[in-house]
Amino acid sequence: MLVLEGIVFGQQAPSAPNHPWDASSAKQQLPPPPRILPPVAIDASKVYTLAELVNIAEQNNPETRVAWESAKAKAADLGISKATLYPTLAAAVVASSLQADLFFGNSFQRQTIESYSPVFVLDYIIFDAGRSEQISASKSRLLGANFQFNDTHRQIIFQVMQAYYKFLDTKGREDAARANLNDAQAVQQAAEARLQSGLATLPDVLQTRSAAAQADYDLQAAIGATEIAHGDLAVSIGIYPTTQFQVQNLQDIKLPDSIADTVETSIDKALSQRPDLMQRIAELRAAGAEDSAARRTYFPTIRLGGNVGIARSYGVQINLPPVYSPTETTWAAALSLHWTLFDGLARENRIARARADQKQAAAAVESIRNQIENQVWSAYSTARTALRQQKAATALLLTATDSYNSAVESYHHGLRNQIDVITAQRALADARSADINARTQLLTTMATLAYQTGDLLYVKIP
Repeated sequence: MLVLEGIVFGQQAPSAPNHPWDASSAKQQLPPPPRILPPVAIDASKVYTLAELVNIAEQNNPETRVAWESAKAKAADLGISKATLYPTLAAAVVASSLQADLFFGNSFQRQTIESYSPVFVLDYIIFDAGRSEQISASKSRLLGANFQFNDTHRQIIFQVMQAYYKFLDTKGREDAARANLNDAQAVQQAAEARLQSGLATLPDVLQTRSAAAQADYDLQAAIGATEIAHGDLAVSIGIYPTTQFQVQNLQDIKLPDSIADTVETSIDKALSQRPDLMQRIAELRAAGAEDSAARRTYFPTIRLGGNVGIARSYGVQINLPPVYSPTETTWAAALSLHWTLFDGLARENRIARARADQKQAAAAVESIRNQIENQVWSAYSTARTALRQQKAATALLLTATDSYNSAVESYHHGLRNQIDVITAQRALADARSADINARTQLLTTMATLAYQTGDLLYVKIP
């Protein structure tokens, strides 16, 4: 029956290459995983700041727990390495039975001996040249795991900031699209009124209707983009994308007006505090300790061993009555020196592997150092460009607003035609989008610079 059940309900190969496999039976055997509630709940009525969202992400995101457990495992490895400095003590019970024929006189005499001995066994390595290097390697691995844990937090913070500023960008574009629609509808109403009074023509009204329809179309696209960005932000902080919550408006966030450090200072800071670089350096130290430990396997080891306990024996010999020994104390001690003279070149190969690992780790450090310098330089240049673009976008928005207001006023006085108003309206819409994009781009590039220099782990998030 079990075999038949496996044939009936087991996974079958697709019957033909031109049709998808029928997964209905597999869905019955593999139900969807249960949904796990996040540790931190969300208040739908609260307006969250970026710092609060980052704090929620660090508690909800499973990647932080993965890195944390990895660091705990490396700490346990260090404890295991340090344990070799201490002796081991074990309790054991030895029971044995021996039957043999002993040659005595001109014949063999059969005898049976049975014993029962509870003992304590001591084993202590007094000298091992490579033991301290193994401990050093474990310390370096633990340090690397701690840096990896910090780097996980750095990445999560940056992911939340990117999703946050992306959501502010789409939300700002949605607000700008609503303002554009209101302006277009106002112009359309004015044109309709002028048509009724004979001051405008039907083609003028049709142009305003087309502009209003285009503004409504752009608004619907902006609403969809905002919904997607909201879901992305929710996932980045470790909650379901359908969860509703509120964040600050873009206008409430103070924009930076300059970069505090020079590019040289930023590069130096990155080389001194980037956790991924520090992790590589710790791995290089661990590889060096492994190389030293491999070379020290040529030295002998000295071990102290022994046991102490009590023993009770029973013996019987042919043609003689059985004998019970009294319970007596037993002990044994030994000091041994072990020196491997030849092991089939295993030690030489371990040393070769350790040296290769060390060179690989050194090359990895140099590679990531070059990457960091280039990343900081690129992020710094991008942030500096974003600063200039934001100032230009602010000036553009002011000019476009004044131009639109002037065009509308002149239109009401009959000094401008419908095409001039629609052109000014589109220019204002473009300026609003450029201003929103420049503001969020500046915030994103400054966050990228802080991410590349490692400042996200040390500065206060606004």
